[in-house]
This record gives sequence, C-alpha cells and structure tokens, in this order.
Amino acid sequence: MKTFTVQFHEHDQADPMTVNKLSEQDFDTLSSGGVRQLCELDTNMGLFVFLDAEDGEGNESYHIIRYEEDREEPSDYYSLELKDFYDLIALFMSQTYIDDNDEEDSYGPVHHLAHLLFHIVDSGKDVIP
Repeated sequence: MKTFTVQFHEHDQADPMTVNKLSEQDFDTLSSGGVRQLCELDTNMGLFVFLDAEDGEGNESYHIIRYEEDREEPSDYYSLELKDFYDLIALFMSQTYIDDNDEEDSYGPVHHLAHLLFHIVDSGKDVIP
C-alpha cells in the first residue's frame, strides 16, 4: 500500500485528499471480512466501483476499484478516508435530486465526481503499491 496526496484545482472546491493505492493482496486483506458494493460509475477512464469493506477483525475501510475497458481484472484499488469517500458518494447520490427538466449536457454532480476521479487516477498513475 502506498499513500499519495491528490491536489485539486481551486475551482474544484475540494480539499487535498490522501489516497492509498493498494495491491490486490492489500485489498484482499482489508476486505477479508466482507464487502458491500454501494454504487458504480462508468466513465471514459473506466468503470469505478464504490464499496465499503471489513477486515477479519471488523475494521471498516472505504474503497474505489477501477476497471479499465476490456479488462476483467481491476486496474487500480484505492482506499480513502471515510470523510473523502462520503463526499464522493454524496456527489453520486445528489444526481438523483437533479430536476429532470435540466439539460442533459449540463455539468452536474456526477460530472464533477468523474472530474475528481480523473484527478485521483492521474495523481496515482505512477504510484506502485
């Protein structure tokens, strides 16, 4: 597991985020007590699956797994602090409250979430767990 910090643009209105990039073995250890898939988001950078997990001792952790196009195995495993994970999930969930009369091409919460995920992937691209 390697830790890195994601710096967002000022207009992203997001504080720097500490992210752990995990190996498959790290993820297996952190999720040995079970996982719960919460949601997924398909983007041009891949499919992002959001889940929480427990290790064998009942300690909770919060994860995003990225699957790149045409790959069945995950490309990246990320672990986040609860507050940061919650903020990202809140963006996903807030899309359900957008008025159906809004223009489909307007920049909404899910677009912002995808943009923040881009920063996470880009900041961690050279990090090897």
